[in-house]
Amino acid sequence: MIASMTGFGRAVHEKDGRKISVEMKSVNHRFCEISVKMPRQLMSAEDKIKKVISGRIRRGRLEAYITIDGEPIARRTVSVDWNLLDQLTEAASKMKERYGLNGQLSLDGLLKIEDVFDVREEYGDQSGLAEEILETVETAVIELSEMRLSEGKHLLKDIEIRLSDVRRAAEQIEAIAPGVQKTYTAKLSIKLQELLQTEAEESRILTEAAIFAEKADITEEVTRIYSHLQQFSQALNSDEAIGRKLDFIVQELNREANTIGSKANDSRIAAYAVELKSAIEKIKEQVQNVE
Repeated sequence: MIASMTGFGRAVHEKDGRKISVEMKSVNHRFCEISVKMPRQLMSAEDKIKKVISGRIRRGRLEAYITIDGEPIARRTVSVDWNLLDQLTEAASKMKERYGLNGQLSLDGLLKIEDVFDVREEYGDQSGLAEEILETVETAVIELSEMRLSEGKHLLKDIEIRLSDVRRAAEQIEAIAPGVQKTYTAKLSIKLQELLQTEAEESRILTEAAIFAEKADITEEVTRIYSHLQQFSQALNSDEAIGRKLDFIVQELNREANTIGSKANDSRIAAYAVELKSAIEKIKEQVQNVE
């Protein structure tokens, strides 16, 4: 079963007056890139959170948002450097006396003095909270994974239709190709006769036809198309992340289609080559979103 790289997951956990909310979304990306945004007090759990996510997400750019409401994570305490404050007020009093200044020290003024107040955060035991966060993340990433798998089913249906189109066009080209040389040989014979005003030498016709056949031979390209289609089908049945592999196979399919189009000396083959490229391009568009 293939999975899309696009998805959304959400989970909420409430306990003891605290609410943990996790939302995550994923989009296309060449590799697996995970970004977690959460209260800085919990950054020590970031690696564990990413490990939970990467256990289910193997490719794509994923952003996870974690918020905590209710009981605060940390409690803040304020301490005053009384010694420094005493020195500052004493210095202010001497400045007034020495320079004849007016004015009184106010509470607002004292509160604005740097380094007098120290605000500290005290953390209790966060092990239980960390476990709850990881469980909530797990629930959210499961929902996201299910959405990616559901989207993958739609991708697979469309890809299989396009693969059938590719195979059908290749089969038509394969059926037409042998007759192209015969048609060319007949036309060549007529042209040579017209130019020479006599019956053309058979050896000359055969030589020219052989040169044409070598230049226009697309047997190898058609064979490789069948091989790539088989590799594509095998990859679709894999349990691994196959997006990059499928992208490579599509590039190879497109290369063979381009070669057939350039070699084609027949309007019917040229038309089927266009169909080939059109179907392959549609596969490429879908493969861009496969994990």
